[in-house]
Amino acid sequence: MAVDRPVPPRPAVPEPVDAPRPAQRPPAVPKGSALRVISWVLHLAIPAVALWMLVARPELDLSWDHRITHFGLVLAAAGVAVTLSVVMGRAARDRRDARLFLVSLAFGISAGFLAAHALATPGVLLASSSAGFVAATPIGLLLGGVAALASSVEFTPAGADRLLRRQRMLAAAPLVLPAGWVAASLGGLPPLGNPPRPIETETVPIVAAIVGGALYLVAAVRYLGIYRRRPSPVLLSVLTAFVLLAQALFAIMFARSWHLSWWEWHVLMALAYCFIGYAAHVQFRREGSARGLFDAVTLERTVADLRRDYAAALEAMVDVLQRSERGEDVPLGPAGSALAARFGLTEQQVAVLERSAHALGAEREQVRKLGGLVAVGRETSLIRGEDDLLDRVRVHAAAAFPRDEIRIGLVRSGELSFPEGPAGSPARRAAETGKPVTDGPVLVLPLSVKGRAAGVLEARPARGRFGEADTVLLGSFASQASIALENARLYQQLDGLFRSYMSPAVATALIADPDQADLGGAVAEVSVLMADLRGFTPFAEDTAPDQVVAMLNTYYGAVVPVILAEGGTVVQFVGDAVMAIWGAPARQPNHAHRAARAGLHLHRAVEIAAAGRREWPRFRVGINSGPALVGNVGAAQLRNFTAIGDTTNLAARLEGLAEPGQVVIGPVTRAQLGSAATVRTRGPVRVKGRREPVEVFVLHDLGEQE
Repeated sequence: MAVDRPVPPRPAVPEPVDAPRPAQRPPAVPKGSALRVISWVLHLAIPAVALWMLVARPELDLSWDHRITHFGLVLAAAGVAVTLSVVMGRAARDRRDARLFLVSLAFGISAGFLAAHALATPGVLLASSSAGFVAATPIGLLLGGVAALASSVEFTPAGADRLLRRQRMLAAAPLVLPAGWVAASLGGLPPLGNPPRPIETETVPIVAAIVGGALYLVAAVRYLGIYRRRPSPVLLSVLTAFVLLAQALFAIMFARSWHLSWWEWHVLMALAYCFIGYAAHVQFRREGSARGLFDAVTLERTVADLRRDYAAALEAMVDVLQRSERGEDVPLGPAGSALAARFGLTEQQVAVLERSAHALGAEREQVRKLGGLVAVGRETSLIRGEDDLLDRVRVHAAAAFPRDEIRIGLVRSGELSFPEGPAGSPARRAAETGKPVTDGPVLVLPLSVKGRAAGVLEARPARGRFGEADTVLLGSFASQASIALENARLYQQLDGLFRSYMSPAVATALIADPDQADLGGAVAEVSVLMADLRGFTPFAEDTAPDQVVAMLNTYYGAVVPVILAEGGTVVQFVGDAVMAIWGAPARQPNHAHRAARAGLHLHRAVEIAAAGRREWPRFRVGINSGPALVGNVGAAQLRNFTAIGDTTNLAARLEGLAEPGQVVIGPVTRAQLGSAATVRTRGPVRVKGRREPVEVFVLHDLGEQE
């Protein structure tokens, strides 16, 4: 019987009051579970089959009028029901759960009416019975069925709170209703005080039995859905009890008083309540604690709250364990006692929780360390400088082993050194031998590049020695760091080699986006500079080849920096000629000014480089601006980055019109340079490949634009 007491307000659940719950698909039933369900259904069918046989074969429905047995059986069923009601009511208050409260209410109301039916057994405590005492059982079970059906509803948080606010009033029903019924029956108030007749001949008990049986069956079907989502022995026992009570009520319609069919529904009632009591007893023996016996019956919201509470308890225990492992003076005993008091745990359950916390803490520690290893692995795919890379590896290693000391040293100029200080003997020995070295608790692992030790990873544990798992993990850290270091050095080598064979702008673009190396290109507005040496052929005929190459390298060593300083891209060298473009691959709105400035500065750099060498030929420069297809030309095996089109062709023709030391520009370039540039027109000039003459200009300076 549920007895109410004040309860503290339940914290608000962070979800909309009427938010629909996501549909959950019941899990697939394993083969073994299906067999158990079939067995359960067959066992529950036995009472129905027995009743059918007794009704179909009246000669089998023997009479047995034993008042004391009736009194004891019904009173025992009432006692078990009221015990379940009290225990479930206490659990409902502890959990603030509406479903548990309604189930306890159903059992409490039924228990009160069953007790009234038992006490009025004729010839035991009272000389005679009455119509009210005869009908007490079906009426009590009917009222209990209403509460049972209501308990199968998955209340919203607002609905559950509204019900629990009326808990005090509703909890009085198991006392008030049976007491009023008994008073009316004893006081002779009609119709309850009328002389009794066999229950199977009374209309009201029969109607109550039909309606009550239907209520329990519907409740059982709804509880079956709950059981499929979260199976539990106690939940199954409640479901079974509802089915047995439905069968007991249906048996009332066909039973004959004091015959076997009449005794059957009495036995079914007793079995229903005893079955729940037995399941709770088994659960208690298994868990060792009465708290939480009926948690499986609660609402989904309560189950979610309990899971959060248990997760919080486990987190608290993990935190205590981790703090203890960090060297803090945090005893485990008080923490375990606090959790035991909070959740009603036994010593065995606290011990299991501690072991779970140990396992969870170790798993998280391992996941964190593996996360650091994965982070180091990612560094191998990034383009970083060597020092920056090792700083990142050191950060990841320190995050993975926060309590331990991790150092990374490199071999430079044949000497091992650490940023934090000098290298000790174990570290030097690992660098020299290329093998791991253990010196007491200290573990030193070599970092190898191309089979040679390029540095070491030194790890010193905060306490004791590294375990086997940590040793293997540190070895993986060293391997990943070695790969990252080798990649960084290889990148530096390739980058230097790469950039020495092409313009840095092209190299940077290809490194950032290798797809740009595909054959083909795109049209862009560019300025093209063509420069070659006037008189190079006769000079080469009269000069030794090595001197010719020395001259070209001297000139290009002076010319290329000028082009690069203005943001130009050197496309190619062809003998004594050099070609450069502006406006691609990087967009440059002032590409014409840049190209013109480079052309003028080129002559100054050449004069400085050729000082004292009057016999060396001098450069002439042609510049033209306009659209060109910029991209890669060649074959899959060999390609060249260049600019192709009429703009490039005209730049070459303009270069041929220039005298040594001159910069000749086309009309588009002249227009883009503006009025500030000082130029001299050479008038329209016919050039090869053009039908119409081209306006040609000689550039002297850029004025304010320079």
